[in-house]
Amino acid sequence: MKAPLPVDEDARLENLREFKILDTEPEEVFDEITRLAALISQTPTALITFVDADRQWFKSRVGFEQRETSRDVSFCAHAILQPGPHVVKDALDDERFRDNPLVLESPYIRFYAGFPLTSPEGYRLGTLCVLDNVRRMLFSEQAEALERLSKVLMSLLNSRRTIAYLESALNVKRKRIAELEGGVGAA
Repeated sequence: MKAPLPVDEDARLENLREFKILDTEPEEVFDEITRLAALISQTPTALITFVDADRQWFKSRVGFEQRETSRDVSFCAHAILQPGPHVVKDALDDERFRDNPLVLESPYIRFYAGFPLTSPEGYRLGTLCVLDNVRRMLFSEQAEALERLSKVLMSLLNSRRTIAYLESALNVKRKRIAELEGGVGAA
């Protein structure tokens, strides 16, 4: 079942684009976070996902081959609709997912736990999620650790966005100074 769009979808997508994370190359810091998520949850698969207009794109992945999937089959598109963790103990028992090709075919997802990546502006951009091909649950300590890790991940993303903004503003200022200095010397 396809997830409905968030009521603030246009603003959410605009906020997602501000982070300039989509379609970037893999990076070790994100891969470390994903490996840590898999270790904490003791699942074979962990992903850092961003829900774009028509797809979910994976910044980092452990135990998952694809770089992206259609938003129509995205578990994370459901997860971003709620403020807290979204846990599916057995996808075959959940009417939203039982007919999903990711459940019926490889990778045969049964368990899903997604922890929203919420921007400082309040938009849920994607998730830190863990998957398994067997029915299961998380212990409360695992869920708490993954929720904290998702907040650390969002803090990292926001710091990078702030640095990029400041560098851009500095470049504009440098260009303006150079134009002014060029104009002064020509007079």
